[in-house]
Amino acid sequence: MPAKESSTSESTDTATERPVVLVDGSAYLYRAFHAMPPLTNSKKQPTGAIYGVVNMLRRLVADYSPEIMVVVFDAKGKTFRDDLYSEYKANRERMPDDMRSQVQPLYELVEKMGFPLVIIEGVEADDVIGTLSVQATKAGLKTIISTGDKDMAQLVDEHVTLVNTMSNTTMDIAGVEDKFGVKPTQIIDYLTLVGDTSDNIPGVPSCGPKTAAKWLAAHGDLDTIMAKADEVKGKIGEKLRDSLEHLPLSRELATIRLDVELPEPVEALKMRDADVDALAALYEELEFKTWRRELAEGKSPLQLRGGKGAAASGSSSGGGAAGASSATGAADGAGLSVGLGDAIERNYETITTLKSLDAWIKKLNKADIFAFDTETTSLNYMQAEVVGVSFAIAPGTAAYVPMTHDYEDAPKQLDRDTVLERLRPLLENAKKSNLVGQHIKYDINVLRNHGIELRNVAHDTMLQSYVLDSTATRHDMDSLAKKYLDVQTVKFEDIAGKGKKQLTFNQIPVETASHYAAEDADITLRLHEVLWERLQAEPTLATLYTEIELPLLHVLSFIECTGVRIDAGMLEEQGTTIQETIDTVKSEAYADAGREFNLGSPKQIGEIFFEEKQYPIIRKTPKGQPSTAEDVLEQLALDYPLPRLILKHRSLTKLKSTYIDKLPLQIDPDSQRVHTSYNQAIASTGRLSSTDPNLQNIPVRTEEGRRIREAFIAEKGYRLLAADYSQIELRIMAHLSEDDGLLHAFEKKLDVHKATAAEVFGVPLDAVDNDQRRSAKAINFGLIYGMSAFGLAKQLDISRGEAAQYIELYFARYPGVKRYMDETRELAKEQGYVETVFGRRLYLPDINARNAQMRNYAERTAINAPMQGTAADIIKRAMLDVSAWLEKDKVDARVIMQVHDELVLEVKAGELESVADKVQELMVTAASLKVPLEVDSGIGNSWEEAH
Repeated sequence: MPAKESSTSESTDTATERPVVLVDGSAYLYRAFHAMPPLTNSKKQPTGAIYGVVNMLRRLVADYSPEIMVVVFDAKGKTFRDDLYSEYKANRERMPDDMRSQVQPLYELVEKMGFPLVIIEGVEADDVIGTLSVQATKAGLKTIISTGDKDMAQLVDEHVTLVNTMSNTTMDIAGVEDKFGVKPTQIIDYLTLVGDTSDNIPGVPSCGPKTAAKWLAAHGDLDTIMAKADEVKGKIGEKLRDSLEHLPLSRELATIRLDVELPEPVEALKMRDADVDALAALYEELEFKTWRRELAEGKSPLQLRGGKGAAASGSSSGGGAAGASSATGAADGAGLSVGLGDAIERNYETITTLKSLDAWIKKLNKADIFAFDTETTSLNYMQAEVVGVSFAIAPGTAAYVPMTHDYEDAPKQLDRDTVLERLRPLLENAKKSNLVGQHIKYDINVLRNHGIELRNVAHDTMLQSYVLDSTATRHDMDSLAKKYLDVQTVKFEDIAGKGKKQLTFNQIPVETASHYAAEDADITLRLHEVLWERLQAEPTLATLYTEIELPLLHVLSFIECTGVRIDAGMLEEQGTTIQETIDTVKSEAYADAGREFNLGSPKQIGEIFFEEKQYPIIRKTPKGQPSTAEDVLEQLALDYPLPRLILKHRSLTKLKSTYIDKLPLQIDPDSQRVHTSYNQAIASTGRLSSTDPNLQNIPVRTEEGRRIREAFIAEKGYRLLAADYSQIELRIMAHLSEDDGLLHAFEKKLDVHKATAAEVFGVPLDAVDNDQRRSAKAINFGLIYGMSAFGLAKQLDISRGEAAQYIELYFARYPGVKRYMDETRELAKEQGYVETVFGRRLYLPDINARNAQMRNYAERTAINAPMQGTAADIIKRAMLDVSAWLEKDKVDARVIMQVHDELVLEVKAGELESVADKVQELMVTAASLKVPLEVDSGIGNSWEEAH
């Protein structure tokens, strides 16, 4: 279980799952320069620090999938702190020339990768990050600050967490208290007392961390300590009194500013599409060959294979074939400490004889519950092979069976086929049900590669945690172990290394591998004991877990391993056609601009827009340059053709690189089909997400985007059936609100948007025009997602007052909806969570926040989550019912995709009509609401044709 991740998602339901990431670029530049080997290219240009920082940025994107990720560096020259104290940082050595030469290329790489780069004169990166974190909190956004600087601990609160990406550590409020012995709110006073030799900030001589923490625990803050300085005895008391004069200045120097004047607010600093051509040229110059090759292969500039982000493939197990790029190699045996808070004695065994294996199998058969895990060669479940298996029967009692470790001088191990055959009766015994795993779906898929159907599944700890509280933590093993057991587990990178030199699990020394694998099983069993007890205390949640999520993992496993056929030839043709369109758009852009330029270069676009064409400046970048961000281009595109052409070029090139060029590369060599991974424990509302490829985000609003679905085709002799719930969230709103108007519209099978328009605009149903229906549709869906009058005004291009009037009329005509919204807000404030129709909970920690923006966001989520979550529950129930029927009646059809509110099946040509009718029936009856569910279905040779 190398990455021990539940999964990651490119598309999430709430902003809480995609935090703002603020990167202390200056701190990482220094750390990377000193930590990395002295790498150079063939021209002897130093590149190690650049490599380390860029690799760290890629890792952050893989870990958090942020929309807003800002990289902040110190500006050249003096800051306000130098004006306060001339000796500030006087002890700092001059930046080494080998580091200085890497600064500008690093800035260029950061910008070309699509990250906003912020450098503000007169202040430090810390001050900029502090200000941005405050803005993010006010906007209702969680913040991750990536830094190795201890001073940043003063910024930590319930909304802000520190992450040291290079040491793979995080620090929340409890983490600050553990590390420093004081609260985050006391960090400034702590730093003042201790002083900082690197910044040359004078503290109290001889006052170390323990003394400072002791004083602050006793007196609360620096002012009180200073006021009671006479009470402190001994030499340390004398030194405190001697320091009273300079301590206020030291405190001012140690305090991060939170009010820096910035050119753009944090909400505007969204990541842009990478400038692939410029990036490729920089990689070529710096001789980062792997990343250059990734671009040539059409991979995302921020794509990682392995590491914490490895689970983007949906894996929680496997061998971790490759990790995030790094110059470090394997650290055999490293990081094998028992772990924080782990008081249980560990008794781990390595099984090397059949006699010992048989003895363990007897124990497993007798056990009420045992934990099981596989270690494999790859994160790709279709290609992964088992290297070894581990199990645990009691806390601290676990074993590992190595089978195919094949490094030089590897010890003799048991034959894999023999071991798996001995385990087969236990693993395939569906009646036994005494096996628990962490993200066991991956193990089911991998064992299927060896001819074993893992049916003896009683529990999955990842799903237990997710159902218990989807927002409390990430649901990977490392996070769960820390939260519920207070145990710091061994990570795959600890034993395998990173980057190009990272070992696959079969290359890990057996002794090291055995401890790691046995721990996986041990921790899984311990987590089950804690989580299952908590779930049983909540019967509704326990039912949701046992009747929906747990059985669904088997259905999803089957869908994943079945895959879907892709017509690579058709995609190649589409690629040729779309490239011609891209070239035409480029030529038109050149003609409008009056010269050739790089359509992906913000600098060149800015020169043409604002110097040559004199377009109005909408907004400026942190460097003071006119912004060419996407929202700026969209605004300019209303009046000028060139921005429209650039936006179209961006859209088409992204479509081509993300899907048209990439999908053929994802065809499995054995099955000749594409296999996605469905993530059950990502979206807080219960929705499924998918990765590699992300089926949820295939664009369908443009003709070029819809054509991609034409390449999803049926097997010969089969056709595709697409069945999609119609307006399911509006129907759920009608059910929950019990509004007479909405109930009537759905019961009478009226066009609900026309019916709304008739009510809001006071016209007969048959007199509603297209504009009125469009406005009503925007209101219907907008209110579900908490849209304000401002948002509605922007969408409909009307005044805010007119939009407010529309909403007021809507609530007057549909008072039940207004009542539901008001009651839901109040209930959420009382109990701290909302529920779906089936009892799924979404906890809302900010529902009673003092900050109005955070509170308003939580209130909007409270209204939307029951609808979105209920829709997720219904499609899951439908998947279970449809799959059970197909298996029971041995129908020649199989579910091959689940996307949003839609199921896609591959059906034998002669059985299409009967299958379509039965699937519609099962989907309609998956839930009983106060309004009828409706399902639209279509049949075709391709996914697009089925629509």
